[in-house]
Amino acid sequence: MPETPAAGDEQAASGLLSDEPAAVEVLSSEVVFDGYVWDVRREGFEYGGATLRRDFVDHPGAVAIFALDDEDRVLLIKQYRHPVRRREWEPPAGLLDVDAESPLEAAMRELAEEVDQEADDWHVLIDYVTTPGGNNEAIRIFLARGLHDAAETFDREGEEADMEKRWVGLDELVDAVLDSRVQNPSLVIGALAAQASRARGWSTLKPADAEWPAHPRFRGTAAE
Repeated sequence: MPETPAAGDEQAASGLLSDEPAAVEVLSSEVVFDGYVWDVRREGFEYGGATLRRDFVDHPGAVAIFALDDEDRVLLIKQYRHPVRRREWEPPAGLLDVDAESPLEAAMRELAEEVDQEADDWHVLIDYVTTPGGNNEAIRIFLARGLHDAAETFDREGEEADMEKRWVGLDELVDAVLDSRVQNPSLVIGALAAQASRARGWSTLKPADAEWPAHPRFRGTAAE
């Protein structure tokens, strides 16, 4: 059977502004640094009639959760991030490092583990790639509503041991983003996407298992 066109292919064919997949021949691929959380991979590939080589961070991808209550407040955490030496505000988030988990299952787990919350209503708010020139990290941001306390609480350690939690109004959050007082990328992108989606009656939201073209595990199929 012929393959079902990915969303990016259909949008490009329709003339809509859209990134598009590129089929390149990968000639070699090896892990040159085996890291604690992620690796550095070196690949050689054919492009434009030449053989090119690039090193990039090979990342499993991640999910983030915009947990929104009935008062349009977002639940944030403040967590220490060593590379930038800052304790920054961000939404609950986590790596897609469990093969058997779907993105939605990972998001549900992270929401419970990081802020002791569960949600009845889940949608995809927005997807993005963090640094396409240097790594393949793809992040899916979910919008979670119908919040309630989780059935159990979790012990936290490491950078999570002293996390702070805070409910912030969406408009106040957008003001902080535009003033560059908060700079976590998932927080910035999620805040602007949530405000824009709310202004459109949440019509931009996608199903929680929507196709995820930028992530190699979920490309061309529903992210189940």
